[in-house]
Amino acid sequence: MIGAIAGDVIGSVFEWHNVKTTDFPLFSSKTTFTDDTVMTIAVADHILSGRGYVDAFKHWGKKYPMSGYGGNFARWLFSDDVKPYNSWGNGSAMRVSPVGFAYESIESVLEEAKRSAEVTHNHPEGIKGAQATASAIFLARQGQAKEDIKKYIEERFAYNLNRSLDEIRPTYKFNESCQETVPEAITAFLESDSFEDAIRKAISIGGDSDTLACITGGIAQAYYKEIPFDILDNVKKRLKPDLLMIVEEFEEKFGL
Repeated sequence: MIGAIAGDVIGSVFEWHNVKTTDFPLFSSKTTFTDDTVMTIAVADHILSGRGYVDAFKHWGKKYPMSGYGGNFARWLFSDDVKPYNSWGNGSAMRVSPVGFAYESIESVLEEAKRSAEVTHNHPEGIKGAQATASAIFLARQGQAKEDIKKYIEERFAYNLNRSLDEIRPTYKFNESCQETVPEAITAFLESDSFEDAIRKAISIGGDSDTLACITGGIAQAYYKEIPFDILDNVKKRLKPDLLMIVEEFEEKFGL
């Protein structure tokens, strides 16, 4: 899941200052983790410890309350409410990467992705976004070819993956929905030729840059298997010790 976290961290400075190019510095003094990382850690914590999703989301969210949560999620997070609120936002997809790495069949990945989403994002599009992201990670992890991953996502989830980034980029604007974030993030992976290239391409789309790169980064890690050391080092140095502890425990159990 560190690939997803790397996408979030690298994309953090571009969320409100979009770049429509792949030519940008990966790290700066303002580069940091956001809510995407915190909630990814929460999902990993659930998988590692068995802590319920509601408990995990509220525990980690309240530990890092200023991480940039969306309005509806923040209201849920800091309330006593434990019921979902029918969200179709991309939060369900940006946090789901650990599921794609931890489960050993496509059926179990789809079921667990649904469970991770519907705690808050119980709208069909919210569930679909999480399932599409997690299944793309699973298939990439299994060594499936990009064309086969593309075909599965298109047929199973009816996402349009036939637009190129060059077609998407000029008019793409900030969008917090799964249905207009997940297909674009998957397309960035499909057009990439390395982990770093995937992250750069995702950020170059514009919009919700850290979430796009977070989704792309999880898939790219699963497919390319390796993340450059300088990226790993820079990302891990920006994580707080308790966040890094979950990352390392997850890596030890499920591999990089």
